[in-house]
Amino acid sequence: MAEDDNGSQNSGDERKVINIRLNGRRRGGEKLPRVDLSGRLALLGVVAALLLWGAASSFYQVNPEETGVVLRFGKYVGLAQPGLNFRLPFGIDRVYMVKTGRNYKEEFGFRTASTTGARTVYKPDAFDDESLTLTGDLNVSDIEWIVQFQIIDPFKFLFNIKDPRAAIRDVSEAVVRRVVGNSNVTQVLTTDRALLAADIERETQAVLKNYDIGVRIVTIKFQDVNPPAPVKTAFNEVNEAEQQRESLILNAREEYNREVPKARGVARSQILEAEGYAVERINRAEGERTRFLALLEEYRKAPEVTRTRLYLETMEQILPRIREIYVMDKEGNGALPLLPLRVRERAAESGKEVSP
Repeated sequence: MAEDDNGSQNSGDERKVINIRLNGRRRGGEKLPRVDLSGRLALLGVVAALLLWGAASSFYQVNPEETGVVLRFGKYVGLAQPGLNFRLPFGIDRVYMVKTGRNYKEEFGFRTASTTGARTVYKPDAFDDESLTLTGDLNVSDIEWIVQFQIIDPFKFLFNIKDPRAAIRDVSEAVVRRVVGNSNVTQVLTTDRALLAADIERETQAVLKNYDIGVRIVTIKFQDVNPPAPVKTAFNEVNEAEQQRESLILNAREEYNREVPKARGVARSQILEAEGYAVERINRAEGERTRFLALLEEYRKAPEVTRTRLYLETMEQILPRIREIYVMDKEGNGALPLLPLRVRERAAESGKEVSP
């Protein structure tokens, strides 16, 4: 019984403690204010959630090819570079990511469906409203081109204009139609494609610079330029004829560059040879004149001796050329043949003996 009394007494004491805690009793019989533990726990949960949210929203990651545009209460405060960055939490700072390290591409007159390695598949749809362009000589050409651009100022790209990519498309299309409209169809289809593309790129960049939307044109080039389908065959024949003409012109220039310098060299050689021959003849004539004057001077001094010497020198030159030699008297009545000395000389040269 004692144990039961003690057990019941302990149970009563525990109930009193619980009642005191729950009902807020204290000494003197006065009631304490009631404590709401569920409200405190909810408040602690809200605070913890706010702390976690603040910690999670205080840091953000910027990828290598991106630049972050930071706004504080909607006002621009700066740019965030690639890496881990800090910002004010709870939405005070907002960051907009812009891919500034990438080249964007806009296609006109065609659309790319997929790209696998080096193979590109295009959509079969026609975009005639973009590609058909009127030339200056009132012909129609089907032009497909691409515009590649890069974002150089992400804040201007995001907030200076509502739709910058649509603006780039509109400006590029307007410039293409104006430049092509000032050219004839032959220039567009054959010879001046690269020059026209350079003009379009320069003028498009100038217009976008005035718009101040923070982009830079990387390149504008024609993907394909064709005449409309009904006259495509005829224009291709014209194009082939133009190419053949250019080929013939190049071949003619090559032949000209090969033959004309050669002819000039031959002419120069003949001129130099003639000049040398003229100098030689003049020098020989001068020598002959000098020799004749010297001979004349000697003849005046000793006419008989000089005449005899001239006769002998002349005979020395003539006689070796004559086969048979005859000696005649002054009246010409008879002639004695000389010995066949020429025959003997020839025989001696050949090693044979000749009988007298």
